[in-house]
Amino acid sequence: MKKILKAVLPAGFKANGVACGLKRSGKLDLALIYSEFLAVACAKFTTNSIIAAPLILCKKHLRSAKRFQAVLVNSGNANCFTGKAGIRDASECARVVARELKIAKNSVLVNSTGIIGKRLEVARIKQAIPGLVSGLSSAGIHKAKRAIMTTDTFSKEVTVSLKIGARTVHICGIAKGAGMIAPDMATMLCFIMTDADISKAALNRALTCSVENSFNCITVDGCMSTNDTVAVLANAAAGNQVITGGKTLRDFSNALASVCLELAKMVVKDAEGATKFIRIDVFGARDQGEAKVVALSIANSVLFKAAVFGENPNFGRVAQAVGASGIDIKESQLKIKLGPLKGKQVKLKVDLSRGKAKATVFTSDLTPEYIKINAEYN
Repeated sequence: MKKILKAVLPAGFKANGVACGLKRSGKLDLALIYSEFLAVACAKFTTNSIIAAPLILCKKHLRSAKRFQAVLVNSGNANCFTGKAGIRDASECARVVARELKIAKNSVLVNSTGIIGKRLEVARIKQAIPGLVSGLSSAGIHKAKRAIMTTDTFSKEVTVSLKIGARTVHICGIAKGAGMIAPDMATMLCFIMTDADISKAALNRALTCSVENSFNCITVDGCMSTNDTVAVLANAAAGNQVITGGKTLRDFSNALASVCLELAKMVVKDAEGATKFIRIDVFGARDQGEAKVVALSIANSVLFKAAVFGENPNFGRVAQAVGASGIDIKESQLKIKLGPLKGKQVKLKVDLSRGKAKATVFTSDLTPEYIKINAEYN
């Protein structure tokens, strides 16, 4: 498997990004990803009970269509808490994209990110879509990756290639996210394109496992978004023998997991106001679920995160977070090893002495800059 930390679109995919005026800054705010060939698609969404209108539409399209060709994404407005009008707005955007591309409306997935509670300025989006479509190209992914950003300070992308039989398959992923990050499938969006020929069932298995061990193992502030989406399109343009299981699925799954984990780490490294990237390894748990619960309890502890920012090696804040996680553990069982705090990367190892299972979670420190960013975000 070969990995590069940039976006290189797989065969059959094109993309573009434009500024349609949703952001007052005039920056790119509307992205389109398009597959020339019909693709299978799978997606994982936030488990927040308040979900944005585009997610409602995406779930409907995923139920009604077998193949997909486009993903439209806007930043600057989350189209959330906008009621039935928001669903109509998302549907209208999908309709106009489908018309311009001459494809089925339910083959279009729609996503939004930004301010919650404001109606989407559909007229601006509709006016921009013809130019967005006419400008589609393989190099357009570099505009698309910037158009989905909100408080991000850098774009997040990674591409891997691997051999499936005699064919080379590519997987490219782009993501956005820096705050409101506590996924459970953060404000996090991720779009993955592959030219692999893979069954929908196999793709869903690979995505489920990849998300669980990447995006569901990061947290910035413990706040779950209303718009979280991880979507993957596979258009079979590589011409490999269809992946359904066995070794080829394991190889593909490992490559997909690599893309997801790399992007997840980038989200944490770009956490709003952060100065530290923190890796938490929990060992000696009875099962992986228990290990992950403990790791997330530590990662979401504001006391621990503030201590790391202040470079204060107060292990008591780790101990309290473990005890508050809900597991029944005695003081004599708990072993804590906190690495140096002076650098940008911090490692914490916690041994529960209860079993052989383990889990890893990534998080960031909590800084005054995080408070400033979110106090002013409007």
